[in-house]
Amino acid sequence: MHLATTIVRSLAVTALAGGALEACDKGPRIEALPQTITFAPAPSPAVNDVSATVSATASSGLPVRYSTRTPSVCSVDAQSGLLSANASGTCTIAANQPGDSRYDAAPPVTQDVAFLFQGVITFASAPSLGVYDQASVTATESSGLPVSYGTATPAVCSVDGGTGLVVALSAGDCTIVASAGEAQASQTIPVSTPSGPISPGAPSGVTVTTGSAPGTVAVRIGALQAGGSPITGYVVTSSPSGVTATGATLPITATCPSTCSGYRFSVAATSAVGAGPPSGLADIVTVYRVVATFREPDTQPNDSIFVGTFTFDASAGAVTGLQGKLSEAMTGGPTPYPNDSMTWVLLAHQLSSLPVTLDGVQGWLVTAFRLDTTHTLAQDPKYGGTDGWEPGSGMGLYYGYPAANPGNAYVRIFVGWSDPTAAPTQGQLDSLAYADCAPGGMMGATCMTGTSVAGYGMVGTMGGYPMSQATMKE
Repeated sequence: MHLATTIVRSLAVTALAGGALEACDKGPRIEALPQTITFAPAPSPAVNDVSATVSATASSGLPVRYSTRTPSVCSVDAQSGLLSANASGTCTIAANQPGDSRYDAAPPVTQDVAFLFQGVITFASAPSLGVYDQASVTATESSGLPVSYGTATPAVCSVDGGTGLVVALSAGDCTIVASAGEAQASQTIPVSTPSGPISPGAPSGVTVTTGSAPGTVAVRIGALQAGGSPITGYVVTSSPSGVTATGATLPITATCPSTCSGYRFSVAATSAVGAGPPSGLADIVTVYRVVATFREPDTQPNDSIFVGTFTFDASAGAVTGLQGKLSEAMTGGPTPYPNDSMTWVLLAHQLSSLPVTLDGVQGWLVTAFRLDTTHTLAQDPKYGGTDGWEPGSGMGLYYGYPAANPGNAYVRIFVGWSDPTAAPTQGQLDSLAYADCAPGGMMGATCMTGTSVAGYGMVGTMGGYPMSQATMKE
């Protein structure tokens, strides 16, 4: 013992004498104590309020820093928690504490704050118009209500009430009125006298959506310089070739041989002067609404229901922007959807689109998540985990178990290429899935899930399984 003590003291003296104190003393010992973050109750901004303040504290007493996960809706001061909203919607704020020499980093937590701006209509910049020209006006209502259009000067211009496409009829001031609920706003567009006449220019802003009948598309334009002569008709052609349609008014409906999947379309305008050049090719891009229901035997009359939207490009074969809300069946009262009192979780991040062929139908299994990460279910192989979210994996335990739960959730739907609105087959239904590891979807460490035996080898953690999916044009 005395020899060991002498050696240690000798080493310490040698280090000090050599001016190498830092080499022996690397700083205070890091204890890595755990800490947690707790939010105060979320603020409830009044309609049209542009700011609010969130507050969170760390159990360590260390300062918390804030960041936004929804920058399109809000920003936040990292230190004070002051929110600044720039759009209606759910503002999601993350609170973090990175730790110090005593405390380990705290698991991040989030809080949602709802902002609503209502009754304010804003126009985009006014287009330029000569007589017989066409151009689109665009207006938005602050809370997201749909906007319709009308003309206050019918002798000067007309307007499509749904799309905002304005047609100039004579020189003068064209006044367009936008309406949404009780709110109204107007925009005045000067219409000049053209120098023409010449043949029309190429249409721009061409949009193509699936038609009302199977195997059809509806073709519209966003703007056109008419050349000083009234437009008498339109010609739609496809690429690859084989589909042609004509008409005197918009939209033009084109019929495909069987399905329009994989086609792109252009449109040209004609007048008494002659035919104009075709527009560039446009993809078939349509917004759809989807409702997927997962039967929950143990929480009746409430089921787990996803209500959302997505955009489908039938020319390129791509599903984008799947988002919506998922009900938490354990939170509801005795009245079922749609008049329910369930808590609904926002799923705003499409992070997976898997091409598949199910029951002979090409399509995609598309998944939207609550957080901007796929971390949802346990990834540890000893719990049957795989990639942290694969339906039916992880024994339904939350991601990272037994560490802190990040609180993610997701839903998976099927989108068929040839007709997204077709009723799904049983095989397609069996591939639907959901997992809810947010607070209202938890049973201890187990998340609520919905899967089928045929699709994933098991039903959900509370017996939940996919029951139906309905898809329709928005």
